[in-house]
Amino acid sequence: MKNILIYLFLILHIMDLPGPIHDFLLVFLGLGLLLGGIGVVLLTNPIFSAFSLGLVLVCISLFYILLNSYFVAAAQLLIYVGAINVLILFAVMFMNGSDYSNDFTLWTIGDGVTLLVCTSIFLLLMTTITDTSWYEIIWTTRSNQIIEQDLISNSQQIGIHLSTDFFLPFEFISIILLVVLIGAIAVARQ
Repeated sequence: MKNILIYLFLILHIMDLPGPIHDFLLVFLGLGLLLGGIGVVLLTNPIFSAFSLGLVLVCISLFYILLNSYFVAAAQLLIYVGAINVLILFAVMFMNGSDYSNDFTLWTIGDGVTLLVCTSIFLLLMTTITDTSWYEIIWTTRSNQIIEQDLISNSQQIGIHLSTDFFLPFEFISIILLVVLIGAIAVARQ
């Protein structure tokens, strides 16, 4: 955790990045996010899967830092990585881990159904995102914002940013947490 805070401190001081470095960091964090997500799904050892989830949550926090949303990044790091992921790790460590290492099957019928459902949801989301006129949504929310920024407290500014500028990442995090909770319930029932 100390190393993560050191990295965050270093990144905070170099946020006025030129375009190619910013793009490189976006690609690097995106790869970390994808590899962590694949690790959460494909690793059979639940402890390694929980560590991969920690990597995903740290990458999301670093995305928020690249978007200059430091408060949301700190909240993401403290709440989700520092509390939720540690709680998941403790719960996984209390489970009997020998069942997972001995029972290794490559594909089952449930895996195929899950792949089909997840792929269809992904394609549905991609078509919805590409068909939505984001330009009109941005101008609608911008015109409704309060112009007098000096009269708004910091918590009100955070609320405005969460409900306008950072609405989509905020909802992605809620969907990821919902999937994590459903997965934790499914693992606990076994």
